[in-house]
Amino acid sequence: MTTTVIARKWHSTTEVAEMLGFGLSKTKMLVLTGEIRSVKVGRNRRILPTWVDEYIERVTADAEGWAA
Repeated sequence: MTTTVIARKWHSTTEVAEMLGFGLSKTKMLVLTGEIRSVKVGRNRRILPTWVDEYIERVTADAEGWAA
């Protein structure tokens, strides 16, 4: 018998808040303002892992540019 492990494709806003070390309110505001991309599935927002990575890259690039 073969066991298949299914990798997570989506994250909830709560999961992203935990990943980033932000509060839920701040994360929801980032999603609502479009700083973190998301899609609405039913009543919930879902965020792709690559969208979290894009946000992190953008924020760190802005910080690096500011320090120069």
